[in-house]
Amino acid sequence: MAFADNTKRLAVLIDADNTSSKIADRLFEEVARLGEASVRRIYGDFSSPRMKGWTETLTRHAIVPQQQFAYTVGKNASDITLVIDAMDLLHTERFGGFCLVSSDSDFTRLASRIREQGADVYGFGEQKTPESFRQACSRFIYTENLSVDPPVERETKPAPPGSPPNAAVPIIKRVLVDIDSDDGWVALSTLGTRLSNLKSDFDSRTYGSSKLSDLVRKTGAFEVETAEGKAMRIRLRRKPSQN
Repeated sequence: MAFADNTKRLAVLIDADNTSSKIADRLFEEVARLGEASVRRIYGDFSSPRMKGWTETLTRHAIVPQQQFAYTVGKNASDITLVIDAMDLLHTERFGGFCLVSSDSDFTRLASRIREQGADVYGFGEQKTPESFRQACSRFIYTENLSVDPPVERETKPAPPGSPPNAAVPIIKRVLVDIDSDDGWVALSTLGTRLSNLKSDFDSRTYGSSKLSDLVRKTGAFEVETAEGKAMRIRLRRKPSQN
């Protein structure tokens, strides 16, 4: 099974029973670095009062809840449903990677099976997560690390049409810093993809520019390089060295 490496489509599957809603903002910022979160599902019994944090978070991140009532004590229907959904999605051959958000070792075999099929598995869980699950993933990210830096500042209202170009500078800078290339230069196409992954409503026209390249130039906050026969690149404007 072959998957495209460019703008990798991801299925984000969250085990609500073993994941705190407090990491949601930083979780999806981290996922945006990996690819496009095409599927966002969460599994648990949302009739339970302890799920209140997640029920208040679902809309903000467009997460689809998969309700599983706890009919029997000690039996986790949510885990079973997550595994079934993961396998169904895997066999559509539409996804280059799966983000399994849980600290539960029960998903070890699922992670291994997905990787056998040729897709990447990104695990997200607490440091207490058993080694078996961590090692079964292509990459494992501790959720404690997602709390180290503050999340991207989220506007309560979208930027209105006609906003000045410099209003877009903070989010563009954040993406450039996150990409962290060796020389600081980032292809404009890469920047555009990451902006869309991180902020789905980002639109250059909101800031009075028909194209992202025009917006970048208008801000005056970035260096632009357009070599003959090569794609446009940008980087943060560097301060002149002082002797």
